[in-house]
Amino acid sequence: MDRTHHSDIRIGTLVPLKESVSYIPQIHGHGFESYQLNSWAELPFTNFDEHAAQVRDIIGDQAVISSLGMFGNPLTNDTTREAFATLLRNARKYGAELVCGFTGALEDRPVDENMDRFREVWGELTRIAEGEGVRIAFENCDMGGTWMHPKWNIAHAPRAWRMMFDAVPSESMGLEWEPCHQMVSLVDPLPQLNEWVGKIFHLHGKDAQIDWNKIKRDGIRCGEYIVIHRTPGFGDTNWTDVISILRKHGWQGSIDIEGWHDPVYRDDLEMTGQVHALNYLKACRGGAFVPNPHREEG
Repeated sequence: MDRTHHSDIRIGTLVPLKESVSYIPQIHGHGFESYQLNSWAELPFTNFDEHAAQVRDIIGDQAVISSLGMFGNPLTNDTTREAFATLLRNARKYGAELVCGFTGALEDRPVDENMDRFREVWGELTRIAEGEGVRIAFENCDMGGTWMHPKWNIAHAPRAWRMMFDAVPSESMGLEWEPCHQMVSLVDPLPQLNEWVGKIFHLHGKDAQIDWNKIKRDGIRCGEYIVIHRTPGFGDTNWTDVISILRKHGWQGSIDIEGWHDPVYRDDLEMTGQVHALNYLKACRGGAFVPNPHREEG
């Protein structure tokens, strides 16, 4: 494995697909090493040849496009489902081998009763991915849904993951994982990461803070936030441990910061928080890469 300049685990950020040509030049100098280009529910354009060439020219050899993202409800929305297929067919133009998003959900029934529709939709999309030599990763966000009443995404719990991967068994299908979404469910993220790392293709750099005092005082049904989303470096997770687990398993890929959620580092402080997270995650990765000295054998 080539770890020169930490090329095994890159630290980047999320960028709107529609704005990427104008947005990336404004932040590229901060030292981001990868970008996930995202869109919501539908595609903002159709000329991927031109757009991919522009993006790759902007980032040069200083960064990579880690993945493309299409977030919507592919189980019920034909436009989103077709957009996801289009990104699968165009990802390699950006140098990416991964398309991420939500599974979708039939919101009138529990997660386990979604599996037939999941198999129908994602069986076909996985066949497209396999034909294109790319992979699919589902974000582990509950979108405010529950097991009995899912919203937008059923891939929010390990029990669902097992059902999904049984329904569509493929090495091209995995997870886009972050500690935050599991902490919202009061899951300890590190043991989960250690167990599921082989199915995790991409990480979102987003953390959380759990207010245990409030939980002990008011419980989890108090109608107020008991967990808040935080930018890495401001939350409860030790990202040195996260990256150590990844490296122990020989994981390669990108941790792309998902900003615009932190209740403190927001508005005028948004990019301040993101760049702090960038530098924090680089430090958790071990700091600047230092090559080993050459040693004589024998």
